[in-house]
Amino acid sequence: MEITSLKVYKGTTYEAELDGERKIYLHADIIADFGVRQGMKLERDELRKIIYASNFRRAYQYALYRLDIRDYSAAEMNRKLVDTYKNEALCRAVVERLKEHGFIDDERLAERLAEKYVRTKRFGCRRARREMLAKGIPPYITEDALAPYETAYEDNLSRLLNTKYAGLLSDSSDRKSVEKVKSSLVRLGYGFDEINRAVKIYFENNEELPEET
Repeated sequence: MEITSLKVYKGTTYEAELDGERKIYLHADIIADFGVRQGMKLERDELRKIIYASNFRRAYQYALYRLDIRDYSAAEMNRKLVDTYKNEALCRAVVERLKEHGFIDDERLAERLAEKYVRTKRFGCRRARREMLAKGIPPYITEDALAPYETAYEDNLSRLLNTKYAGLLSDSSDRKSVEKVKSSLVRLGYGFDEINRAVKIYFENNEELPEET
């Protein structure tokens, strides 16, 4: 197999023509790494290595572009790459390289997400866990990241009831409004027992004292 033509295609991408028929497109770095030149004769295995290296580079650069936009877990990035490049083995190798270089770190990402979901969004444990698992964070890393917030959920509930939902909780006998608040809290990831307890405490703390006569 011979490279019968090699020319700049666009920017740093070159077009290499094989035996005057098949065309492949290679980055300048790949051209340099493998010493690709016009008239070069290649065995089939050599060509496979060049094409693999080219595809690996392309997928790796795409992954870096995605990581410039936001963080990804290893599993989430792998899914993204497979959707685009289809080659599962190559995509796994790209993700491993990203992990080696510190661009992907599930534990670091889990810590950031736990802080965001519990401290900022004030999600309950169930919702925070569900969101983190959906982003491809492994279960054991998710649990470790959420462990420091075990005592935060009660405070979150109190803050939510005293701020976001206070307008709906002016009357403890208004069952429709109270149930609306409870349903919203369930969607935020809180359990029925902790919600009922928090609402009970809220009304106890906000009951109007009888006027002195």
